[in-house]
Amino acid sequence: MKILDLKINHFGKLENKYLKLEPHINLIYGKNESGKSTLLKYIIGMFYGVSKNKNGKDIPDIDKYTPWYSEDFSGKMKYQLDNNETYEIYREFKKKNPKIYNENSEDVSKNFNIDKTKGNMFFYDQTKIEEELFISSLITQQQEVKLDIKTQNTLVQKISNLIGTGEDTVSYQRTIKNLDKRLLQEVGTSRSQDRPINSIKKRIDEIENEKEYLQPYILEKYEIQERKEKNNQECKQIKHEIEFLKELKSLEEKNIIEKEKIEVNKKIEKEYSEKIENLKEKIKTKKQNNEQIKNKKSNLPTITIILSILVSIILYITISNLQIVLPIITALILINIFFILKNKKYINIENQKEIRIKNELSQIEKEIEINEENIKKQRTEINKLQEKLNITNSLEKERIKTKYNIEINNEEFSKIAVKIEDLQEQYQNLNLKIKTLELEEKDILPRLDKLAGIEEELEELKEEEQTLELRKECIELAKEIMLESYEKMRNEVSPKFSNNISKLMDIITNGKYKNIKLNDEKGFLVETENGDYIQAEQLSAGTIDQLYLSLRLSSIDTLTKEKLPILLDETFAYFDEERLENILKHLDSEYPDRQIIIFTCTKREEEALNKLNISYNLVEITK
Repeated sequence: MKILDLKINHFGKLENKYLKLEPHINLIYGKNESGKSTLLKYIIGMFYGVSKNKNGKDIPDIDKYTPWYSEDFSGKMKYQLDNNETYEIYREFKKKNPKIYNENSEDVSKNFNIDKTKGNMFFYDQTKIEEELFISSLITQQQEVKLDIKTQNTLVQKISNLIGTGEDTVSYQRTIKNLDKRLLQEVGTSRSQDRPINSIKKRIDEIENEKEYLQPYILEKYEIQERKEKNNQECKQIKHEIEFLKELKSLEEKNIIEKEKIEVNKKIEKEYSEKIENLKEKIKTKKQNNEQIKNKKSNLPTITIILSILVSIILYITISNLQIVLPIITALILINIFFILKNKKYINIENQKEIRIKNELSQIEKEIEINEENIKKQRTEINKLQEKLNITNSLEKERIKTKYNIEINNEEFSKIAVKIEDLQEQYQNLNLKIKTLELEEKDILPRLDKLAGIEEELEELKEEEQTLELRKECIELAKEIMLESYEKMRNEVSPKFSNNISKLMDIITNGKYKNIKLNDEKGFLVETENGDYIQAEQLSAGTIDQLYLSLRLSSIDTLTKEKLPILLDETFAYFDEERLENILKHLDSEYPDRQIIIFTCTKREEEALNKLNISYNLVEITK
């Protein structure tokens, strides 16, 4: 990969600058505080963004490099990957995500993964190298080496770590100790006390005992629920039967009303019949009276005349005196005449009675006809009511039977009512039992809630225990893998690194130091010219700096398949002229296809490159 050009709008003290870089060696020259380190931070910021966190610093980078006199905080970079794909990045540093354009100026920002915290991961997707590794391996700064003993020892330790583990910040021994410490602090052991695993196991035992005490209440709850369910089913069945009987009772009540209607109509019919009979009796009496009137009317004059004649004959025979008899006969005749006249008047009266009786008889016969007609109507109404009762009763019974799926027995109305009362009493008793069971259930619910709570806690504790056990296994496994990796590194990688470092140190120091080894007990060892081995801490700061650079250069090809630029910021400050020329020749010859960017505040690198006749691109930064 090659950085082609940089356009800095505003970044820290840099503003409105355009820099064009060449594929191989680029020499960035500027006096102190001219912005070289800011330019290096700009390059890193274009790839990874500028952090808003302090990360151990006094102020975060976003505040450190925000321009003082401009709102514009942006820039652009163009670079080419090893596969010749060219990209341009435009970034506003206060925004998390940049804009990425391909060689056709098409926005391809969405083609890369987006991290919620870090933003667009385009550079990681292209190179598979994170910011921390990029800074720690591809960038070598003067700040890596100080003259004090403590810093020298730290640098040597980083070198030893890189040879032993492949990472300059990772110490095998320290890692093992840290893993053991984490195992004790985060998990604990069977011999420890008051550690997470010990506390959890103790609490699990306590909960198991409490659970054993509360467990029977679960069975009691199930028994109560079964009894409740049984009683509820019985209640449901009884209620069903009560509703069935109530509908049956209601039907019977309606039937009774309809039957009463029929009885009323029958009673009316009977009254009509009785009235007819009375009228017939009345007719009979009237007719008898009429006959008596007729008889009386015809017989009375005849009897009077006969009696008069008999009296006259008797008087004539016995008295034989016409003078005496004749007045008597005359009197009798007069009496007969009187009675005949009286009888005529009587006959007229009787005739009137007879006519009246006939009229009454005619009226009574009409009344009989009317009552007979009424009887027919009543019988018709009775038949209708009876038919309606039979049909309705049959349909309703069938409906009730279908609705409740219960066979209907022809029970008496009074028995249905009694049966309903019995069932209602059973229903109330069952409801009382259900209420009692609910109270019992309510009484044990707090214990069951407590049981559910401790079971949940127990499950969480067991999950925590499993997590801790898994963490323990992971730590143990990490230790095993670390040991295997360490052994493999020592047996395979370390000799290779040691050999590469030895060759490079041989070149840089003109054969003074050409055999570098890593010792488990004494750390990093360097063979002197007389064949003795000394610890790296005994070397000068410049030699340690050269050793560290050699180590980084020897490991650079293992980081990523992409040939990333090597950035050297005041790296050669402690190199003498001879060793400076040696390292520059080595960089030129060993990394012909890699872009090398050297930041310097002196003319030493430029003079050495000119002396060695090595081509380079000079970029000057002015204040």
